[in-house]
Amino acid sequence: MAGKVVLVVGGGGREHALCMGLSDSRHVSKLHCTPGNAGTASLATNHSVSASDITGLLRLAQEVSADLVVAGPEAPLCAGLADELSAQGIPCFGPVAALAHLEGSKLHAKEVMRAANVPTAAFHVLEHGSDIDTALNDFSGQPWVVKRDVLAGGKGVVVTEDRAEAFSFIQSSIESDGRVLLEEFLPGEEASMLVVMDGSGFVCLPASQDHKRAYDGDNGPNTGGMGAYCPAPVVTNEIRDLTIQTIIEPMHAYLCAAEQPYRGVLYVGLMIPESGRPNVVEFNVRFGDPECQITLPLIESDLFELLNAAATDGLSKLEVKFSALHAATVVLAAEGYPSSPVKGRTVRGADSEPLSSSNGKAWVSHAGTGRGPNGELISTGGRVLACSATGPTLEAAVEMAYALLDTIELEGSHHRTDIGFRAL
Repeated sequence: MAGKVVLVVGGGGREHALCMGLSDSRHVSKLHCTPGNAGTASLATNHSVSASDITGLLRLAQEVSADLVVAGPEAPLCAGLADELSAQGIPCFGPVAALAHLEGSKLHAKEVMRAANVPTAAFHVLEHGSDIDTALNDFSGQPWVVKRDVLAGGKGVVVTEDRAEAFSFIQSSIESDGRVLLEEFLPGEEASMLVVMDGSGFVCLPASQDHKRAYDGDNGPNTGGMGAYCPAPVVTNEIRDLTIQTIIEPMHAYLCAAEQPYRGVLYVGLMIPESGRPNVVEFNVRFGDPECQITLPLIESDLFELLNAAATDGLSKLEVKFSALHAATVVLAAEGYPSSPVKGRTVRGADSEPLSSSNGKAWVSHAGTGRGPNGELISTGGRVLACSATGPTLEAAVEMAYALLDTIELEGSHHRTDIGFRAL
């Protein structure tokens, strides 16, 4: 199976992590990424095709003779990338559009969970003419959870105790999208489980926790994620078994009864209450970012074998091994993120070699990075990079990640100093 050509679609930290894992595979001889970033450029041939250009992506896959296409973000999957590749006989790690609709529509995801008898929060669908006040009264006495029913890049959710804010967001979402979901608030602790699946079976990666709020102590605005760690202690063996039994097994059965089975990764966002019986907060149809950066390094098996098996219904024949290490990542964000990030500033120190010690290793995961006119590393996005590390304990991994972060300079940047605090 040697000499394989792989095309990774996307240009963020998740795609850099995928390229790092695939570049270590004994099967991969050529690695391509589009549009990529400064990090992927050191591992793969970057191309200029946008992740939203389905025709261009199909043409590129054919031009490079791709044996496997790995879709990083959700938008191209919802737009039918896997369908188009399948029609041309090119394996794709990522579900067809009908199944990617799990992330494309919150309402569709709720309907699927109801059909599969998967535990999740009660909800109302609000549209033009709906009685918003009565719906808010139904879930009063707790924060209101409002979710836009569109692809919103992980930023279409408002959780607030301010009734006026909830009312306003519901109104604006109905105006822009036609409808919106108001959900019951589920108390507990959040965690994520990434599940690689195909028509033959599934493989659960170690559970992780990320930090969505911009500032320490889970304060400030929601972001795409300011850091993460894995495995998450809140997901005990008992809770993991319950998650598989009540959520993953019924979802796998439902998704694989489709005309084309689900082939890719299902991101299961969990809420774990004091009772220990997990509920689903959301499904995504791709690796989380930054969860991907700290789960992939814990896979000891060949990453190409895993992704290719899922794309070709071969998971049931594959034995996947995981490391006993812990992993953590800390995001360095641009000034103004998440509202109006400042771009184009020079990043210093991020091109240095990974740190290694007896306690573990640390490396830079590039996200919003590019090259300036003189080859200098510059910021091109809100989440510029992340410092990721593995170690024998979570404390060691966190310490290594922050030690690496201390060597990097970006004017005006900010980061959280408490990654892993829930577990530590």
